[in-house]
Amino acid sequence: MSTDLSESRLEHWPLAAPPNDYVLGHVRAVLPDRVLDDALVAVRGGLLAAVEPHRPGVQADVDGDGLLCVPGLVDTHSDGLEKERLPRPGAELPIDFALLSFEGKLRAAAVTTVFHGTGFENSFGRGVPRTVEGAQQVCTAIDARADGLVDHRLLYRLDIRSADGLAALQQRLADIPEQVLVSHEDHTPGIGQYADRRYYERYIAGTRGFSEQEAIKHVDELIAERDSRLGLRDASMTWLAEQAHAGRIRLLGHDLSSAEEVDELVRRGGAVAEFPTTMQAAEAARKHGLPVVMGAPNALRGSSHNGNASARELVGRGLVTSIASDYLPSGLLAAVFSLAGDGLLTLPAAIGLVTAGPAEVAGLADRGRLAPGLRADLALIATGSLWPVVHSVLVSAR
Repeated sequence: MSTDLSESRLEHWPLAAPPNDYVLGHVRAVLPDRVLDDALVAVRGGLLAAVEPHRPGVQADVDGDGLLCVPGLVDTHSDGLEKERLPRPGAELPIDFALLSFEGKLRAAAVTTVFHGTGFENSFGRGVPRTVEGAQQVCTAIDARADGLVDHRLLYRLDIRSADGLAALQQRLADIPEQVLVSHEDHTPGIGQYADRRYYERYIAGTRGFSEQEAIKHVDELIAERDSRLGLRDASMTWLAEQAHAGRIRLLGHDLSSAEEVDELVRRGGAVAEFPTTMQAAEAARKHGLPVVMGAPNALRGSSHNGNASARELVGRGLVTSIASDYLPSGLLAAVFSLAGDGLLTLPAAIGLVTAGPAEVAGLADRGRLAPGLRADLALIATGSLWPVVHSVLVSAR
């Protein structure tokens, strides 16, 4: 294999945008089933051409100096842009600037493909407000960021009790020909994520300064108001099922809590169980062959912040196929290296939870593994310290 690159091409290689053709040498390449020490990674036309032992005498354009080489991370659920946009109450930043700023954090976390959670709802009780207008602004900003240093995509999050959210999402998807990711959600206290409403009461007491009694009264009113919209919930579910069975959306069930809910998701044409809240729901999802996504903060901390299933326990039982950042991109690598370090997984299997696993969740067959023909999205990582450190991120020239 010829590995020559002209001097002029190397001189004009922007740090964030590698050329179509190059050779990376002397890395430890993480393959799906093993780590290949002292490996050579050849890229041609923005795609991986070879991942093989680095033979003596073969020159490389870039010496990896023994760093770990992994596929660029794929994050199928990121709410981090919300906080980037509103770092402090009343200090909202322009959405295009917030996206650019957050892109730097994604690259520092080795994320090369991200699905920004975009809430089609009107919710003002959970910290950062989520509005239909805000969701539309995020969509516009990401549409305009096609030349970003990260592959920015959208995870459409529909509150199934929001009339405005349903109408806006229907209008948005009517103009999109390709299949997209849609998550259906119901954050009514007392079910799903907040099955124990006391966690929600404590949450809003902390974020909104309510007293204990004020929080209880607010949650009572919220439950009553949302219970009045059960007919809308049914209409939303019917429409989502139609879209899923027609192949227009890839449907994710969010915060599933029982085997019965998983069965209902499958009947609707759902493809993914996202953040199941119980062991029973995770087991049912895997029995149906559905990918199971858990959150990086949960896996890193060892427990859910609201009393739901532990991601580490589910990983230990072989029930998790993918980990998403939720709201903390830097938690992705930290979580999987922690899982591997504690002996719950081999390093290749752990890395697969943030690369090949989420690529499967998103239906993206062109990335997530170091294999010929796939996108050359790569990250070089140092592993000698307590936590992994990302040294370089190379995004496919495609």
